[in-house]
Amino acid sequence: MNYLIILLISFFSCNIEKPTQFNEKALNDTFITLEGEEVSFQSILDKYKGKTIVIDVWASWCGDCLRGMPKVKELQANNKDVVYLFLSLDRGLDPWKKGIEKYNVEGEHYFMKSGWKGAFGKFIKLDWIPRYMVVNEASEIVVFKVIEANDKKLIAALKK
Repeated sequence: MNYLIILLISFFSCNIEKPTQFNEKALNDTFITLEGEEVSFQSILDKYKGKTIVIDVWASWCGDCLRGMPKVKELQANNKDVVYLFLSLDRGLDPWKKGIEKYNVEGEHYFMKSGWKGAFGKFIKLDWIPRYMVVNEASEIVVFKVIEANDKKLIAALKK
């Protein structure tokens, strides 16, 4: 019986995909800037090439996202040399912009035009927000999925 449990744990833990690069579809997905321009996710990453990036997928209507904002602000205070990229799943451009202002969300902002089921959302297997990821200076995804801004994996990735 113990061998069966070990085998099942091994099987499921080995099959949890944690990609280190974004696929072509995700890179080609389009986002909207605060100025209303459409840009590819690739161009967003290129803008911050050589920097560590924390990606925060959120929405201003999301209670868990808002309750997590103090942790995000603490993360920002403790890691000032990191780019904070906020990707919004708000229901429209106006609520998104109002949410940024209302909750004083500081960082780089983009609206996820394609939403949960778009190429980017599918690539990251988006099933919950907030969702945090870390891309290192070599443009590798080093944290693929955490849902708390004070997650030990996320903090450790920023200390490297």
